[in-house]
Amino acid sequence: MNLNNNIYFWKSLTSLEKKNVLKRPIFFINKKLQNSVFNILKNIEKFGDLYIYKYNFLFDNINIDKIKIDCDKINIKNINVEKKFKNAVLHAKKNIEKFHLLQKKNNNIDVIIEDGINCKYIEKPISDIGIYIPKGVNSNLISTMLMLCVPANIAGCENIVVCSPPKISNELLYTAKICNIKSIFQVGGAQAIGSMAFGTKTVPKVSKIFGPGNAYVTEAKIQVSKMHVGVSIDIPAGPSELLIVSDENSNPKFISSDLIAQSEHGKDSHTILLTNSLSLIKNVIKEIEFQLIDFPRKEILIKSLCNSKFILEKDLFNCINISNIYSPEHLCIYSKNYKDLLENVKNAGSIFLGEWSPEVIGDYASGTNHVLPTYGYSSSLSGIGLKDFFKNITIQELNYKGFLNIYNTVNIMSKTEGLEGHRRSIKIRKKYLEENKNFEL
Repeated sequence: MNLNNNIYFWKSLTSLEKKNVLKRPIFFINKKLQNSVFNILKNIEKFGDLYIYKYNFLFDNINIDKIKIDCDKINIKNINVEKKFKNAVLHAKKNIEKFHLLQKKNNNIDVIIEDGINCKYIEKPISDIGIYIPKGVNSNLISTMLMLCVPANIAGCENIVVCSPPKISNELLYTAKICNIKSIFQVGGAQAIGSMAFGTKTVPKVSKIFGPGNAYVTEAKIQVSKMHVGVSIDIPAGPSELLIVSDENSNPKFISSDLIAQSEHGKDSHTILLTNSLSLIKNVIKEIEFQLIDFPRKEILIKSLCNSKFILEKDLFNCINISNIYSPEHLCIYSKNYKDLLENVKNAGSIFLGEWSPEVIGDYASGTNHVLPTYGYSSSLSGIGLKDFFKNITIQELNYKGFLNIYNTVNIMSKTEGLEGHRRSIKIRKKYLEENKNFEL
């Protein structure tokens, strides 16, 4: 691995070269992945549980007797996990709850638009949601359980279905317990998304699917959302991304550790360093090589870091402009004037200001949500918040006076559009009122 080959001088690049430098590695994947996901989803839709067990063995190399975790196993009084782990999870949960509860404002609207016309706007929690929890190295991702189940509970979602690759760890079971989760299924990957989208004999069908994952999981979410099976998804939250904007005074040890941390999510993770200092780039590369010497899972890290980019741009404000083009999942600004730079940020899933705000803190326990848009979708989509677990319903209530007041407007518009059925719907009512002069509501 020679990361010096990944250094780019922004001013010397052509427009096409600039576009390619910012291209995510996932977009170099051919149709094979899409076709593979399509076949997995079709088999889950057609054969259900049978193929869950088959894919558990094929992809996760494990045979399990039951997909669903028994409730008594979740609710066992003393789940076999260390006390310090419990304290850590409870601390993280407290911060996440605090931040998401602040989002719970009363957005119900009840207003008289004009005499006789009353309109309302109400929020209702989505009843049936599915949550996908990826698997880490030693355990299923505890942090993702907190990030999604805490706001789902605050919102009041009635039926929360959780899927995660087998075998489910005691740590995840403990986290499920404190998040009041009753339905956990040992199934991962695209097959988990298909199970929740279509429903099987064991896994219930849901209305909306949440959760990050690898390229297969993300592709499966995108595909099921287009299959007209009544399932929506949160956001495309695929392979992890980190973009760091830093000046010449930044600590290369800190930056290197952040790039490595993000890269260990998987070989398709993507990291970019944008800076005004060539010496910083070279020091960061040297530090990465040094930190990797005794690092576990080095093979995955090397594959991921080979996709990293180190971009030199003397103007830090232009670094922010470049970041806006890329629209990262995570944006770290390590510069003395980070507040000035922040004002120019338009696109980012989540922002981390100053060297004492590493992205890793946001992954676990700062309180904000770590399920964020990737693939450049932060230019138009937001990270997960409480509102994502609600749907909005509008209500209109007119009395006959309000109906008459707005009749001419609707009559003219429906006539102009040539929708005779629309016109007759109101004309019949107006005729009724004309024939019943003494009509009172």
